Amino acid sequence: MQSGQIMVGDHQGIYVVKLVGDVRLNLCTSFDSFIDKMFSHGEFRGVVFDMHETQGVDSTTLGLMAKIAFRSAERKGGKPLVLCEDRGLLHLLDSMGFEELMDISSDADNDAYQAEPTPLKCNTPDEHTAREMVLEAHRVLMSMNEQNEATFRDLVHALESEQTASTKSVANH
Repeated sequence: MQSGQIMVGDHQGIYVVKLVGDVRLNLCTSFDSFIDKMFSHGEFRGVVFDMHETQGVDSTTLGLMAKIAFRSAERKGGKPLVLCEDRGLLHLLDSMGFEELMDISSDADNDAYQAEPTPLKCNTPDEHTAREMVLEAHRVLMSMNEQNEATFRDLVHALESEQTASTKSVANH
């Protein structure tokens, strides 16, 4: 599987997030920083996820996509649009409840955006930052629906316990 890349762009307040290859946690801290910058712009109008070249996404990436959907709704940016033809990815999005948060189109010819996305510079996160990112993303996924809450509860509790133990360990040194 092709290692992943996140490409981003915007045109008149419509932001494009193109996920290429296998998009995983190692890209997510830079992606999260981009999300904060995107929503700090006054002209924000909406988001398009281009998943035409996506081979896979992990749950942390999905959590950040959900975070964008929630923040877009808060900003009255409407539901993000997901462009995806891959049956497996469409099933994954559907099974996790993304159809409630996003408009999903399998139309291969949908050029709903005019931005030319460029690669997002991704820095490898340190262990602490990565753990924080995973925890936040999974909390967002849990908030989407009861099924996700049940699916990710044990992982979130384990990460929270790890975080608490790590914090105590640092405080004792």
